[in-house]
Amino acid sequence: MQALISPRTLAVSTIAASACILAACGSMGPMDTSKPMSTFSQASLPPSIQVPAGHKVALETVGVGDITYECRDKANMPGQTEWVFVGPSAVLNDRMGKQVGRYDGPPATWEAMDGSKLTATQLAVAPSGPTSLPYQLVKANPAMGVGVMSGVTYIQRVALTGGVAPASMPCTPMTKGQKATVKYQADYIFWKAA
Repeated sequence: MQALISPRTLAVSTIAASACILAACGSMGPMDTSKPMSTFSQASLPPSIQVPAGHKVALETVGVGDITYECRDKANMPGQTEWVFVGPSAVLNDRMGKQVGRYDGPPATWEAMDGSKLTATQLAVAPSGPTSLPYQLVKANPAMGVGVMSGVTYIQRVALTGGVAPASMPCTPMTKGQKATVKYQADYIFWKAA
């Protein structure tokens, strides 16, 4: 003997099943396809510049700009000169290439487009290559203003290209005081407490 299902029971069952499917999909939250998923991993970085456990990536940026150097006397070495780091000036872009902030100095200051900004204290550096700035880990000072930079605890400088003192321009006692600007690019990874 076959059980018969009334059209009304079938309709109610179909509506209930549809509601369950919609509820499940709705609980997943909206998917933001305007920005790529974070793929940053610090596993291959030198231990001295890895962020301690208990923090998570809050923002990934690509800094593109210039580093300025000045030919100055070497400390405690009369008559000898060297290129001395003066400061950076860079645009901070997100992974899609849209500007999200600036990085300038001195003092080194990261500023988001929403006006929030911060300075930091250097904790460690590690070599990244002969023609690039070193990797860097800094501990963020409390942010000024409310926005993206609020709550940032650490910043890493990774994926470096260029930025070292100019090898093609001599720094001599005769050129003391001369400034040189070199191009560079680096990823700045912003971390917050998990």
